[in-house]
Amino acid sequence: MHSDQLKTAVVLFNSALVSALTTCCTVADPERPNIIFILADDLGYGDTGPYGQTRIETPNIDRMAENGMRFTRHYSGSAVSAPSRCVLLTGLHTGHSQVRGNDEWAERGEVWNYRAMLADSTLEGQRPLESGTVTIAGLLKANGYATGAVGKWGLGAPHTEGIPNKQGFDFFFGYNCQRQAHTYYPVHLYRNQARIYTGNDTLAPHTGLDPGADPYDPSGYEKFRLAHYAPDLMFDEMISFIDANSNEKFFLYWATPVPHLPLQAPERWVEHYVRKFGDEEPYTGGEGYFPVRYPRATYAAMVSYLDEQVGRLIDHLKELGIYENTLIIFSSDNGPAYNAGTDSPWFASAHPFRSERGYTKGSLNEGGLRVPMIALWPGKIKPGSTSEHMSAFWDVMPTLCEAAGIDPPDSIDGLSFLPELVGKKQGSHEYLYWEFPEYGGQQAVIIGDMKAIRKEMHAGNTEFELYNIISDPQETHNIADQHPEIIRKVNEIIKKEHLRSSTPRWRFVSLDE
Repeated sequence: MHSDQLKTAVVLFNSALVSALTTCCTVADPERPNIIFILADDLGYGDTGPYGQTRIETPNIDRMAENGMRFTRHYSGSAVSAPSRCVLLTGLHTGHSQVRGNDEWAERGEVWNYRAMLADSTLEGQRPLESGTVTIAGLLKANGYATGAVGKWGLGAPHTEGIPNKQGFDFFFGYNCQRQAHTYYPVHLYRNQARIYTGNDTLAPHTGLDPGADPYDPSGYEKFRLAHYAPDLMFDEMISFIDANSNEKFFLYWATPVPHLPLQAPERWVEHYVRKFGDEEPYTGGEGYFPVRYPRATYAAMVSYLDEQVGRLIDHLKELGIYENTLIIFSSDNGPAYNAGTDSPWFASAHPFRSERGYTKGSLNEGGLRVPMIALWPGKIKPGSTSEHMSAFWDVMPTLCEAAGIDPPDSIDGLSFLPELVGKKQGSHEYLYWEFPEYGGQQAVIIGDMKAIRKEMHAGNTEFELYNIISDPQETHNIADQHPEIIRKVNEIIKKEHLRSSTPRWRFVSLDE
């Protein structure tokens, strides 16, 4: 079957599946939980207290772990935003998923021109999910849940079938476009399909310091702080969604942009960390994004600000009397950033994995894929528990379906980890598979304690490296030559799990031709 035929068949199958679930599956169980999935953006495995962070304060996330379950072997869907989010929402790993990289859909025109996007909304957004795609939101909506998404989308431009409201969400507020999210003080956000103008002045992302400005003078950075901070606006909309649906079952996907670049945070938190860390060298904008006077302090401020919002959310659920029957999962879309003022090695953001450039975001190494996951469900999940169960983003769909009493689609790659959450016997994956057509082209397979990875595939590399990620979590000792049988198995897995992408930019010459 050719890729276009396969694409049509998948869309028809997905549409029929949603229709069947809508008409055939009814769930009346009043004990079904509300579900909140909190997705941080570029938050490293080691960036919060429950995972060993010592420099950044995260008391509310710490309490989540104290009252819930902390996973130590949980993996994101991919090494960058859009494909990871696609995997999360569809239950398909990147060998099968529609979106396998960040695609700004540049053939439309000046998609990187901020002012052009303001004038023409058809230039916003990323390549869209297809009509009829089965998502977590669509399944839950078909079975009685109110569904809301707040934060950063990145899976379909305005005026396409990929927008949240056409992918199962009743309500959306936030950034449709990842590029627009390169400022935390945007001119506009979206409420459902309409632009909502924030009142901020136009300041294009990646604008630098004024000519001749002293990089050590904080006053030179004032122009980057405008009146309306997008995460504040999004949090208020999220609380309104919860209030409006507190007497019904709801699913909230909170895809906060924090702490993704640029480094911009509420001044009170920045001042807190300047006092704590002391003076530091400014980031003046040489690697893109906005300059920032105190980059380390600002990154820490962003994480603590997010932590503060998590605490406010949980407090609000308690005030409404719905905390006890709400399943909350906290995670991150991929590993920490490595540029534009972030200092992942200083924070040990990917600890115990390597935190430097080339091993974090954009890489299928552990630092790019291993992410925090904390699950909280009072009375269901044992407080203070830790799980070594190996899971990944494609497991989230079947998990949430099982929690809601819904049969997940047979065609997905995921395996529910709900039994692990509630203390029952848990089955496990024989292996996990990723492919990533960006950053030179990469593949990775985990089988038990062993991880095979190869990079620079577009340059012709065909050789896998192999690491024992338990005894060698920093992936420094390649033992591929000692285990040819594992490499043979890895190649068998690839033949089984790789499906040629219908999008040419996400194909591999060595795999598809």
